[in-house]
Amino acid sequence: MTKQITAFIPYSGQHHSRNLVDQLRNSGCVEKIVLLTTGSDGLSIPDCESVPVKSMTGSATMAALAKKTESANTLFVLHDTGVELGQFALERLVSVAENTGAAMMYSDYYDLKLGARTPHPVTEYQFGSVRDDFNFGSVVLLNSKMLRESFGEIRKSTFDFAGWYALRLALARRSSITRVGEFLYTKIESDVRKSGEKQFDYVDPKNRQVQVEMEIAATDHLKRIGAYLKPTFKAADLNEGAFAVEASVIIPVKNRVKTIKDAVESVLRQMATFPYNVIVVDNHSADGTTEALKEIAATDPRLIHVIPERLDLGIGGCWNEAVHHQQCGRFAVQLDSDDLYKTEKTLQRVVETFRAEKCAMVVGSYQMTNFNLEEIPPGVIDHKEWTPDNGRNNALRINGLGAPRAFLTAVLRRVKIPNVSYGEDYAVGLAISRDYQIGRIYEPIYICRRWEGNSDADLDIAKLNVFNSYKDKLRTFEILARQKKNKIQGRSKGAKRKSRIPI
Repeated sequence: MTKQITAFIPYSGQHHSRNLVDQLRNSGCVEKIVLLTTGSDGLSIPDCESVPVKSMTGSATMAALAKKTESANTLFVLHDTGVELGQFALERLVSVAENTGAAMMYSDYYDLKLGARTPHPVTEYQFGSVRDDFNFGSVVLLNSKMLRESFGEIRKSTFDFAGWYALRLALARRSSITRVGEFLYTKIESDVRKSGEKQFDYVDPKNRQVQVEMEIAATDHLKRIGAYLKPTFKAADLNEGAFAVEASVIIPVKNRVKTIKDAVESVLRQMATFPYNVIVVDNHSADGTTEALKEIAATDPRLIHVIPERLDLGIGGCWNEAVHHQQCGRFAVQLDSDDLYKTEKTLQRVVETFRAEKCAMVVGSYQMTNFNLEEIPPGVIDHKEWTPDNGRNNALRINGLGAPRAFLTAVLRRVKIPNVSYGEDYAVGLAISRDYQIGRIYEPIYICRRWEGNSDADLDIAKLNVFNSYKDKLRTFEILARQKKNKIQGRSKGAKRKSRIPI
């Protein structure tokens, strides 16, 4: 194979970078190596060009890739960590790239963590894979011609953090982003935290500027593909239908005897100016949860204890059981069986927000604690990346909409909730936001307890990939729906303009 690759790697003077340079030189298919120096000035390796950059993901770095590549393909190593290329790994990437015409290639890899090598499969890139934390691994191969063309679309950007994100969205607009389902290299993994500890990194306040830039890039992408929604909303009819009570707190539960009493009692302590109840859908618990609920229901009629006839329900299906129950209130408010309302005014605050903002859904903020209610990092999750004018566009970029979530029941009955146990809330939030405004409460009104019993405390890679792929599929569905909505509105406006033409 002729030398068809210009390689760009991060370099801060570490031994693992020198080792990777040796691998690239010995591969026989790398024409040029560029060191992206993010540390001290003057770092160099013989026969390699050095380019100082502020960050690996900034716009200036993407400009360097576009301007300095001299080969048909551009190899970009995303992380300053040890990488061991597999047998003929580069040849394999180039071969598949040539056969597919892809704009970008990436592959599965091995993690080397604490001395153990384990497979790390990654997920397939979809049309809806617009989240900014999509895992491509550490090694990607770009078509150099498409790289330059894509950079041309974003060349006016001045991102410190979102340059790579903007570039790969532009690449996806040009051609496919293709996964090779083979373990083509080994990466030394330094982040040994559990998945449940990593999932809130994107809402850590210290990353606020990162989020601002990512939103700008995502919004630009949605505009370019015709999926951006302007801040015009359908008015929610808050008086639609007749309901037994004003609000119902919905708690799906299965085998949570350790926490369910705390959750229910935090609802029954609510002080509200309106009637409310709590509907607990007990999904055939077998650990004493059912008996605990029966005991509470015997003394307080506000607890509606539902044991569904169906045996095939996930969390979303349990929500459907509650929302379509004859005793469900006008507003359906979420509480997980592990969690608590922060104060006795939480329910009142949620309903007041519905009334004040005339919205179809309300999302609050929450405080992260351990099982003993002691605050743990990152503390308060307020999702300030949601804004009234651009929140529903930005929602396609992020992994969740926050908690507690509350819905106008009449709308939720029409939308329906997917019968799954992960992402069902995200699916509903996206669908509702397509037409309606979502109200926000930015002060913590909810306590989210993290403990070993949480369903997402420590997901293995295979399950995490399934969950991420499902959410990307939801984004795909939603982007297509929004493109369709915009086309219909465009035709409607065109017809109105034509009708004004005098005959």
